[in-house]
Amino acid sequence: MPIDTVLPLVIGISLLSLGVAWVLARQVLAADTGTPGMRQISDAIREGAEAFLSRQYRTIGMLSIVAAAAIFGFYFFNRDVKNIEQMGEGTFWKVTLSFLIGAACSATAGFIGMFVSIRANVRTATAAMTSLNKALQIALRGGAVSGLAVVAMSLLGVGGLFWLFDGMHNYQHVPLQIVGFGFGASFVALFAQLGGGIYTKAADVGADLVGKVEAGIPEDDPRNPAVIADLVGDNVGDCAGRGADLFESTAAENVGAMILGIALFPVFGLGGILFPLLARAFGLIATIAGVYTVKCREDEDPMSALNRGYFITTVLAMIGFAAAVYLLLRPVEGSTITAHSGYLLGAGVVGILTAYAFVWITQYYTEYKYRPVQSIAEASRTGPATNVIAGLAVGMECTGLPVIVISAALMAAYKLGQLALPGVAGAGLYGTAVATMGMLAPCAYILAMDTFGPITDNAGGIIEMSGQPEEIRQKTDRLDAVGNTTKALTKGYAIGSAALAAFLLFRAYLDEVMKITGQDIKVDLTRVPVFVGGLLGATLVFVFSSLAIKAVGKAAQSVITEVRRQFKEKPGIMQGTDKPDYAHCVDIVTKGALRAMVAPGLLAVLAPVAVGFSFKFLSPWGQIGAESVAGLLMVGTIAGILMAMFMNNGGGAWDNAKKYIESGKFTVDGVVVGKKSEPHKAAVVGDTVGDPFKDTAGPSLHVLIKLLSTITLVLAPLFL
Repeated sequence: MPIDTVLPLVIGISLLSLGVAWVLARQVLAADTGTPGMRQISDAIREGAEAFLSRQYRTIGMLSIVAAAAIFGFYFFNRDVKNIEQMGEGTFWKVTLSFLIGAACSATAGFIGMFVSIRANVRTATAAMTSLNKALQIALRGGAVSGLAVVAMSLLGVGGLFWLFDGMHNYQHVPLQIVGFGFGASFVALFAQLGGGIYTKAADVGADLVGKVEAGIPEDDPRNPAVIADLVGDNVGDCAGRGADLFESTAAENVGAMILGIALFPVFGLGGILFPLLARAFGLIATIAGVYTVKCREDEDPMSALNRGYFITTVLAMIGFAAAVYLLLRPVEGSTITAHSGYLLGAGVVGILTAYAFVWITQYYTEYKYRPVQSIAEASRTGPATNVIAGLAVGMECTGLPVIVISAALMAAYKLGQLALPGVAGAGLYGTAVATMGMLAPCAYILAMDTFGPITDNAGGIIEMSGQPEEIRQKTDRLDAVGNTTKALTKGYAIGSAALAAFLLFRAYLDEVMKITGQDIKVDLTRVPVFVGGLLGATLVFVFSSLAIKAVGKAAQSVITEVRRQFKEKPGIMQGTDKPDYAHCVDIVTKGALRAMVAPGLLAVLAPVAVGFSFKFLSPWGQIGAESVAGLLMVGTIAGILMAMFMNNGGGAWDNAKKYIESGKFTVDGVVVGKKSEPHKAAVVGDTVGDPFKDTAGPSLHVLIKLLSTITLVLAPLFL
């Protein structure tokens, strides 16, 4: 394949995918919007979500401008310093422009995800009144708009900047200059995920504790003043936040793999640098095919239909992946090195099998047909305390299998890379990069399934609040149950890909330092500054999580106080003769989330900068600043992966233990125990403990792990 045709092909496929996303959006928006009562509820959700996102993006925009100015100033005033001069001409404006474009694209990805979801919800609810299959397709296609747009924009951003900066000729410097794109995407994603996660769980906890436990009313009951805020939260957290999260994942990992490809230029030429873009582009085509094949019978489990679509997407993505391997990862003319491309394809297969393993492990620990969730439900028989103890134990247990899978994947991919290029330095590391690309091949479909969750959750809420018949609610409950599973699976997939990508980005950082200084630094934990850097990295994960969880608790207290006040001052709410003030609860949560997201976000950004800059003065021997940051990055990544798995799966298990009791399948001494029972109340308490784990701190840690890598890539010269 002529190398000059790769970038045009990638950009063409990305534009085609955006066109398909537009067609899907038109199909979804053309669907029926239901009764006036349903539209009124949907409009309230839409207005609340748009108001929050507008205010949140103004705050993030100001922070991004400050960060861009700092990056520009650092590179401009130090442009003649050797280590920055080594990064190529015009680095100061190229890195800054990359950062701004990455930040803008990340924000746009979040906006697109939410724009469709807050309009697909009422259409899914309306479709459920006549057909389960139609409702399933509307919800998934609404999610696919976000999935296709996110991955396509990532490819357009990275590919476009590579072309703009003349990467086809200046291949050694341009991948280092576009690391700003990944940092900009991570910067926005962190605040978007934090703010959205704080909002959604503060509203959820407040609505559940007062509504379910104190007032004894069902979930999504229109009498609950916090119910609209809760439904808004599903969109700003799971759609806007996760859209920005997965955008920065694809962007950062593309750039990291391209940097590793520079080392293999003598073997593969530009093919090794452009391979990640072509492999990801073929994944978009696979996703389009997979989404259009999804349909189910009225009596079928909707999850089976989604799994079929995932399987088709994966098979087609791997065919495209194999094509990319054999087209680009072959020795260039004049190279004396023998390359065995089949081993590199094997590394990609390792990545895709890792994705499947993470999906299975997440299902095992978060679905109520398996032992872990059932054990939490059993513990609820004796009260909230034992429920919480059991949930913590399950969360800690669930870190074991994923770590074994990640370790096996990294070692297998590393070995396959070595077998593919015998005797070539950096071959094993490139094998791990190929595995990461394989795991991310079906990323767009995974994001579609993730956005499917809040759409169906909102649809169920609209059906409940508009007083539709019970048989309609049963249909939306089936879709909502599947949506809860897909959200949990996406978090498992996200942390699995983050774990593989973290190693890729960590190696890319060391490679960048070596390219700038000519020295191959080692991370020696027996050196005191490096050990301290590692200790600070692990501590950062815990303090960051603490700030995120405390923010949820503080905002939830405000919601609880407000809901209690409305119930007390308007007794007619419970009788249905008076209307709750939904807007006031929405406003309280919005203000609380926006205030609280700044501190943990700034901590994550400033900590590695402070360590790298200050520690470089501690020793004249070696590159102690860069090495100390590497220690922070390495240990912080390990701690972050473990903490994220603990929080994601533990929180998901608590949530589904509550749903298991609500399903009517839980028995005590042979008697079915369900809603409003004492075990159910204990399970609701456990669920509220797990809420900030699985939807605020846990998902934000995915972004933190990659933000640490991208910020060190951008500011590496500062640490030298």
